[in-house]
Amino acid sequence: MRKDIIGVALSAMLFALCFSADAQQPTKIPRVGFLSGSGDLNTPGLQIEAFRRGLRDLGYIEGKNILVEYRYVERKLDRIPSLVGELMQLKVDVFISGNLLAIRAAKQATKTIPIVMVTTADPVTAGLIDSLARPGGNITGLSRLNRDLRGKRLELLKEVVPRISRVGVLWDTSGTELATAFKDYETAARALKIPIQSLKVRSSNPDLEGAFRDAAKGRVSGLVTTRTAGLVPYPKKIAALAIKNRLPSMNEGSEWVEAGGLMSYAASDADLFRRAAVFVDKILKGAKPAELPVEQPTKFEFVVNLKTAKQIGLTLPPNVLARADKVIR
Repeated sequence: MRKDIIGVALSAMLFALCFSADAQQPTKIPRVGFLSGSGDLNTPGLQIEAFRRGLRDLGYIEGKNILVEYRYVERKLDRIPSLVGELMQLKVDVFISGNLLAIRAAKQATKTIPIVMVTTADPVTAGLIDSLARPGGNITGLSRLNRDLRGKRLELLKEVVPRISRVGVLWDTSGTELATAFKDYETAARALKIPIQSLKVRSSNPDLEGAFRDAAKGRVSGLVTTRTAGLVPYPKKIAALAIKNRLPSMNEGSEWVEAGGLMSYAASDADLFRRAAVFVDKILKGAKPAELPVEQPTKFEFVVNLKTAKQIGLTLPPNVLARADKVIR
């Protein structure tokens, strides 16, 4: 009888020790890799700030229950594959980027690590996913619905500059779908009876001054700047050149207007990257990217810069100003 009691006691002790050891095992903190096409370590920029806000809203505290590894392209597009590779070697649980070249590089680098994208491209046409409803593979996220907004941007530009004679579209060579983007602007311009001129630059080393010289030769009187990988690092320089050449500019993101561009009409970056944090949260909780539908924005914002308008000698019509969601003075 005594032996039985001792045996039961030892078993209970061993069970308690095992349970205690399991309970003391540290919980794995998820690690996220974020490759930003804009900003740097000292000034991360709006996209990362919005993503961080989204994480906080979901109860994540960086360094405590989530780790985020940030990397920045910093105008060096040729570094993108190595930066992606660096994050993959860290075995991040989720990779996120708003840079199309980085998303492509990540797709080539891994078939298993989930990728959350925020892209201006049509992700189906670009070959990133199978469909918006069922992406397949390891990529999901958000698409800015840029294609459908191109005609609206030209309409607003014509409303602001009724006598516009020719529009220059500034774009880079970082992907074949960007040539499609220019063709979309061509189609929209044809419907509005506005002549259009391609201002194409090389993504790796864009000759922006040369593009503006071409615009002057072509008698361009309005500019559309596309949000493409090779141009994203240069909003201030592009805005300064547009002001110098007294060109009213329409942009594909509000940060370009913050940098001195005249106008933008686009989905809110703050909303998109805050929403990207929701995708990260769902994936960390077990959702599969292949089964998470890609979201498209439902809210768009029209932003104008009155200071820039004054610098180029342009008076914005009152009815246009009344429709602006944000006015920079």
